[in-house]
Amino acid sequence: MLCIKADLENVTDLAPVSDAFEYFFQVKCTSCNEVHPKFVALNRLEEHEVSSGKNNTAHFVWRCGLCKRESFAKFEARSVTTPYSADANGQFAPFLTVDCRGLEFIGFDPRGVWSCSGLDSGTVFDEVDLREGEWVDYDEKVALPSP
Repeated sequence: MLCIKADLENVTDLAPVSDAFEYFFQVKCTSCNEVHPKFVALNRLEEHEVSSGKNNTAHFVWRCGLCKRESFAKFEARSVTTPYSADANGQFAPFLTVDCRGLEFIGFDPRGVWSCSGLDSGTVFDEVDLREGEWVDYDEKVALPSP
């Protein structure tokens, strides 16, 4: 389970802008504990064949560079991304569930396009870019900044 934490001011419901969102994770092999040097992408809309098992697919398939073991991860069928709300502000809250087999996601990078809504105005901000670790905009309906 991925839990996220954010400091929201005047906004709520932080979430990826679409189902095609690429989640970036740092991955570690649970067999030999090797950590992949780069972040890897996981997308709900893409499925790849797993070599072990008949008609088995996953959203992410990875072969460890050290021990050569194949591992995979799938978004759980009933798992829905839970928007991060202002109610959880500054605290970790469940966000996403991924079933991992033979690997562990040990880091998360929020790159990509996110969206959120003005807390009091309902203004939709649909181009939230978190690559720099923070985002700021201005909500004209309530004349307040939205960091």
